[in-house]
Amino acid sequence: MLGWLAREKKTPGWFAISVDAGAMQFVHGRFQPDAKSLISGYGTQALADGQGLPKLAHHMKRGRYECAALLRPGEYQLLLVDAPSVPREELKSAIRWKIKDMIDYHVDDATVDVLDIPPPEGTTSRSHMMFAVSANNEVLQQKIREFEQARIALSVIDIPETAQRNIAALYETGERALGLVYFGEDSGLLTINFRTELYLARRLEVGLQQLTDASADREPALERLAVEVQRTLDHFDRQFRSVPVTRLLVAPSRAGGIAESLKARLGIDAQDIDLSDVLAFIGEAPDKEAQWRLFHHFGATLRHETKAL
Repeated sequence: MLGWLAREKKTPGWFAISVDAGAMQFVHGRFQPDAKSLISGYGTQALADGQGLPKLAHHMKRGRYECAALLRPGEYQLLLVDAPSVPREELKSAIRWKIKDMIDYHVDDATVDVLDIPPPEGTTSRSHMMFAVSANNEVLQQKIREFEQARIALSVIDIPETAQRNIAALYETGERALGLVYFGEDSGLLTINFRTELYLARRLEVGLQQLTDASADREPALERLAVEVQRTLDHFDRQFRSVPVTRLLVAPSRAGGIAESLKARLGIDAQDIDLSDVLAFIGEAPDKEAQWRLFHHFGATLRHETKAL
C-alpha cells in the first residue's frame, strides 16, 4: 500500500513490522501459490530505551529483507468511491479529487493509493467501485523516520484490511464470497473476499473486552455483533446479488464461542480458524494468543505482485 519505498533486491518474502508503545511485533513469511505459504519467524520484542528497532535491524542483517510497516486504525482512511472514467495514468489524480472532501486534512497533504473492486459477472448494471486509501503525509513520514533511524528500509506501508484479505484468500473455495472477522480489544474488522479480492471492509463496534467469557456485557455484545454482521451481509447482498456470502470465518482470539453464536443467530456457516491449517511454520507453530496478536502481520507477509496493495 501507499507506494514502493525501496527497490533493492531482497531475500524472497516479506518482513512485516509494527511498533506500539513499549513493544515491537514482527513476522517474516513468503507467499507460495502452489503450496502452503511459509512463515520463517515471528515474535514480539520489548522496546527499551529505543533499542528495539536497532536490535531487530541487526538481527535482520539490515537490508536483507523486503519490509512492510503496518498502519494502525486512525492512521489512515479506507474510502469507498465510484471508479472514475479516466485513463489509468490519470486514475490516482481523479481519485484524489473525489476524496478531497472526505478526509480531515488537505488533499495536498495526503498520500493516496487505489484498490480496485472488479465487478462480478451479473453486476454490469451497477457502478464500478474502488477503495481509496488515504494517509496524512506527516503520519507516514514519522513512520518512515522511525525505521530510517534504525537503518531499516521500508518497501511498503500496509493496512490491516489488505492483510486480512490475504489470509481470507487462503480459505476461499469455489465461486462464493467469504467473510472473515477479527477482534481487537475495542473493536472488530469484518472483511469480505471474492476471488482473492477485497470487496468490503467494515469496522465493528464490538471488541474482545465485551466478548470474553468474563465480561458482564458478553450476551448483549454478541447480540450487537450479530446485528452488525447481518446488516453488513445484507448491504453486500444488495451490492453484489450474484455473489452470495456462504461462510464466515472467525479469527483466533481469547474469546470463545463467537462462531457458534453467529451461526445460531444468523444461520450462516460460521467457523473458527487456526492459521496452522493454511500456513507452514519453520519451528514451533504459534498458539492462539500469538495468532491473535500477530494476525495482520501474518497476512501482510502474504502479499504478492499481482495485488495493488
